[in-house]
Amino acid sequence: MPLVEPVIRPPSEAESFLLQVTVGCSANSCSFCGAYRKKPFRIKDREEIEGDIEEWGRLSPETRRVFLLDGDALAVGNDVLVPVLDRLDGAFPRLARVASYANGFNITGRGDEELRELAERKLRLVYIGLESGSQEVLDRCRKRSSADEMVTAVRRADAAGIKSSVIVLLGLGGKDLRDRHVEGTVAALNRMQPRYLSFLTLMLVPGTSLARQAERGEFELPGQEELLREARDIIAGLELEGTIFRTNHASNYLPLAGRFPQDKDALLSSLRAAMDGKTPLRPEAHRGL
Repeated sequence: MPLVEPVIRPPSEAESFLLQVTVGCSANSCSFCGAYRKKPFRIKDREEIEGDIEEWGRLSPETRRVFLLDGDALAVGNDVLVPVLDRLDGAFPRLARVASYANGFNITGRGDEELRELAERKLRLVYIGLESGSQEVLDRCRKRSSADEMVTAVRRADAAGIKSSVIVLLGLGGKDLRDRHVEGTVAALNRMQPRYLSFLTLMLVPGTSLARQAERGEFELPGQEELLREARDIIAGLELEGTIFRTNHASNYLPLAGRFPQDKDALLSSLRAAMDGKTPLRPEAHRGL
């Protein structure tokens, strides 16, 4: 069956089979996000999901990676998700990994055995939008998962054999909560110790409540230089062991890549060069979501 558009997937899942298990996002409350505003949340019928797997299995039986759509396929209970994962494993003999977006509460609401049950069926990676480690910032943007809940989710997923790719949203604190955004994010990431970490940069999406707040002067988006300083200050505070870091999303002004801890100084040097005008930034016209 055709995907219910629009669909969002991480850049690293560009070659994955996109299997739509849910439509929309079960939270759909974040003030900055417009991705699912016109897609009421629902779980797809099992027959439709299985039909999509069967069809793709005929078209591309060599598939090695699958990404579960939409905003948080882990909103589906194991009673539905486990048979879906079993069917994927049967349809694709070379299947190596299944991944999904996940809200913190989708993980913390499961028991340890339930998480291991998913990992054993090749659900090996979840993308979690921390956005900010500051609870004040999260409350202001109406993020449903708390910072502590997301830290717990990453650590429990890791213990079960599921790696996490954590997403931070530069600029989400605005100009007024900038320092709290940086400090809280550093603290949360150091507690999480995620396998993967990426930065995105806030872009105001027309029609979202955050964009309307900005129009009323209630939220002020940081400028280029301030966003680069924010990225620098977060990276400077990180004490991570074995984390792969990227800023390859199109929203960012400066693409970066490295590993913690060994590339931390190089990442900071790249940011300093950009702040000094020695490295060109992505033009505004080339940025996007």
